[in-house]
Amino acid sequence: MHILLANDDGVHSPGLKMLYEGLEGLGDLSVVAPDRDHSGASNSLTLSRPLTVESHPQGFLSVDGTPTDCVHLAVNGLFDHGFDRVVSGINTHANLGDDVIYSGTVAAATEGRFLGMPAIAVSLVNTGNFHYETAAKAVRQLLEKEASLALGPRCLLNVNVPDVPWEDIQGFQVTRLGHRVRGESAVPMTCPRGKTRYWIGAAGEGDDAGPGTDFHAVQHGYVSVTPIQVDMTRHEALDALRNWLEVEH
Repeated sequence: MHILLANDDGVHSPGLKMLYEGLEGLGDLSVVAPDRDHSGASNSLTLSRPLTVESHPQGFLSVDGTPTDCVHLAVNGLFDHGFDRVVSGINTHANLGDDVIYSGTVAAATEGRFLGMPAIAVSLVNTGNFHYETAAKAVRQLLEKEASLALGPRCLLNVNVPDVPWEDIQGFQVTRLGHRVRGESAVPMTCPRGKTRYWIGAAGEGDDAGPGTDFHAVQHGYVSVTPIQVDMTRHEALDALRNWLEVEH
């Protein structure tokens, strides 16, 4: 098995290093990650300039672009072989509920799935204990399963892991995405030149976060595994929309 590892926190992220170490022995590992933190980059590709690739210890490669750039380049130019899977992470914070819309971690996995490979995005629901090794072990267990998993086209797994020692993990739960309340307001600040600048406010807490959601699973000590599809069509609304368009005004 040849596995491509990527992330959005950058090539020097401790989560990426722990993921690499935790998956050693499963197969050939290749790492292509951004040269700096690109959290919140979502599925953006860099189209306005060429990209630079640099080599680092252990054979890691960095790209001065987005997480999606990294996976795209790895599959379409940097290597003379293909990949069997893409794993993105270990993200330094949760990617629960609506976070997946903005997440560069999920975006890297999504690009892998677009390019035909099974993909996993993994995040640590960080509470300051930094148990990246727990998240790495959870991913390894998923990859070591012998039975094949058919989820349909363009579907990937979004995995969130509680920030606890492995022995405190209660198990795995299959979940759906929950939802957050509206995020906090932007935070203004004044730069040294007297101009007003703004920090994007913190994400809201879980709102739709009951049993069956990813929020609920990690809160109760379980590894949350959510299948995500890229088709954003709201199929239940198609008939209502057709009827509305056919109404004579």
